[in-house]
Amino acid sequence: MSSSEARTCAWAPAHLVVEGATVSYGDKPALKEVTFCVPVGTSVAVIGPNGAGKSTLFKAMVGLLHLQAGQIMIHGLPLGHHRDCVAYVPQREEVDWRFPVTVADVVMMGRYGRLGWFKRPGKHDRAVVAHWLDRMGISDLASKPIGALSGGQQQRAFLARALVQEPHILLMDEPFTGVDVSTQEATLDLFETLHDQQVTVLVSTHDLKLSATRFDQVLLLNRRLIAFGPAREALTSQTLAEGFGGQVLFVNGAVVVDKAAHVRKPYTE
Repeated sequence: MSSSEARTCAWAPAHLVVEGATVSYGDKPALKEVTFCVPVGTSVAVIGPNGAGKSTLFKAMVGLLHLQAGQIMIHGLPLGHHRDCVAYVPQREEVDWRFPVTVADVVMMGRYGRLGWFKRPGKHDRAVVAHWLDRMGISDLASKPIGALSGGQQQRAFLARALVQEPHILLMDEPFTGVDVSTQEATLDLFETLHDQQVTVLVSTHDLKLSATRFDQVLLLNRRLIAFGPAREALTSQTLAEGFGGQVLFVNGAVVVDKAAHVRKPYTE
């Protein structure tokens, strides 16, 4: 997508636009001039090798990382103009599960951005939390410590915390790693509901088959944008080889990615 196309898309209602996004850690580029536009309600699988910038992109989209160049627009306005517009579920390994809070406490934290610093949760807030605890199948775990839950149950709790924000955009960083099949399916089924509610969903994953079959669009990163579009266009032998380098193999026409590999293609300007 060209820069001019991104600008055109930026001013359409309820779109996410990332234009020329550049992030570096010291002198090491993590993202270089990444540009794409996502229509409202679209589900996007974000794929790429380890260290490709997937988590960096998500953190930039919630303001946890500063852009060296470029911009991120939501509904035609820069980040920060819509309170709780973007909800973020980080990788499980980034969370301190020893923190002494209950599942209900964790989910209620998602309401704090709407409450402000000095207001206490009211009847509506408690109702929203109860709804998503039930929707994620963890109502019976509400009083349990978050650290006592299984990986799949913890993932459901953090997804509920994100959804009580009533976001326009949901970001999930590798949500299917270390969870049971039922949690994965419950999450994927939920995306269909969110589509009907016009919530845009971006999910980073290593599962190419899942990306091709359960998402509207696929975004392939390797510190720069390699491809973005429907799976049949974004996942070709050329784009996969460019994106994954030595991590991708083609065996009898099927794609095999070595998830354990940490080798990246050298970055080129």
